[in-house]
Amino acid sequence: MILDRSLTRNPVWRLRLLALIVLLVPMAGGPARAALEIDITQGNVDPLPIAVPEFFNPGGASAQTGRDISGVITNNLERSGLFRPLNPASFIQKPESMQVQPRFADWRILNAQALVTGKVELQPDGRLRVEFRLWDVLAGEQMTGLVYFTTPGNWRRIAHIISDAIYKRLTGEEGYFDTRVVYIAESGPADRRVKRLAIMDQDGAGHRFLTDGGHLVLTPRFSPTRQEITYLSYIAEKPRVYLYNIDTGKQEVLGDFPGMTFAPRFSPDGNRVIMSLARNGNSDVYVMDLRTRQIRQLTKHPSIDTSPCYSPDGSRIVFNSDRGGSQQLYVMNADGSGVQRISFGDGRYATPVWSPRGDLIAFTKISKGRFFIGVMRADGSGERLLAESFLVEGPTWSPNGRVLMFFRQEPGDDQGNGGRTRLWSVDLTGYNDREIMTPIDASDPAWSPLSPLNR
Repeated sequence: MILDRSLTRNPVWRLRLLALIVLLVPMAGGPARAALEIDITQGNVDPLPIAVPEFFNPGGASAQTGRDISGVITNNLERSGLFRPLNPASFIQKPESMQVQPRFADWRILNAQALVTGKVELQPDGRLRVEFRLWDVLAGEQMTGLVYFTTPGNWRRIAHIISDAIYKRLTGEEGYFDTRVVYIAESGPADRRVKRLAIMDQDGAGHRFLTDGGHLVLTPRFSPTRQEITYLSYIAEKPRVYLYNIDTGKQEVLGDFPGMTFAPRFSPDGNRVIMSLARNGNSDVYVMDLRTRQIRQLTKHPSIDTSPCYSPDGSRIVFNSDRGGSQQLYVMNADGSGVQRISFGDGRYATPVWSPRGDLIAFTKISKGRFFIGVMRADGSGERLLAESFLVEGPTWSPNGRVLMFFRQEPGDDQGNGGRTRLWSVDLTGYNDREIMTPIDASDPAWSPLSPLNR
């Protein structure tokens, strides 16, 4: 049994949702011997046909919850681009008859290769019991099965956790569905833009604002180890770096910095924040120790050094600089030594972000009046452009390093009004390009790490 108090999403729930309790119970049947899997190392993957019927409810009290859970799982898997959920209208076998074992012949007729079955029950103590099983249809074998207990209001979180379990079993890599995204919510005319800090689940559900728009906020970033966000806020034209605790809503001033401050980010261990500070008319990279609040300068060059980001192991830093005459990407050791340029393509490069896997660096590229989202290896080789538009910017990685989220702005109209600004995601193939729905304009997304439960 895993008891994790960090899983409470909202302080309002603290008294009635003290924890999410998960029992990892393998269902009946021996270990899976099936070879069903998705090779996500290929350049373009054919989506795996998968059937996700609604979760059965024997008592009927949670029938809608069963439909909702299967719907979220279906949407998660379909958005990944790796799965092709089948139309429920084509299903032959009913959910109640699959509780012992599916009739695999009925699913082979539909060309389903994988099948998800489940059951939802409201317990006498008020908890919700959710179980699911993943089946290899062609082999006629169970691949995995889990049981979860939670409060009824937490059903969506369970659906994301199940989606992650399916993704991991069929791809061999961690999923990213049980995650959140913090971003800048934008509203109002271009000359009086209101920018608020907002947070939502990775699929756009559970949306809420974290700040009221009274002060300009910019560049939110998640802590890799705590339920905290760092971001910039301008109060009376004075930049401040804040820490925001998601669970409690408490804000703490990390520091007041003269001049301009750019894009603070956490170190991989969560104990430091790295940023660019403009002092005496020059922008360099600095790091602050969150325990001592001591600041140390890492670069000292008569150029503009900005947008620093640590490698996953904390040993290196990528940043952009115009020290070579145009804005390019550079990598250096964590102590500021060994600076090397890694980008050499046409155009300018900005907003570099190291992949959680450590193999790639994502970036924004500006060339011939167009914007691109791309990736390259840490030595600068293997550059690939994944998205292009009038304006795309600000990539952020999913915690498994397979998907990028960014914001895209549409061109303005003839009257000078700016176009819509929305969040989009794209996987490393560059083919699975999708909008992430938000209630208003959105920019500068930052993806959370996996929850402690799923690590």
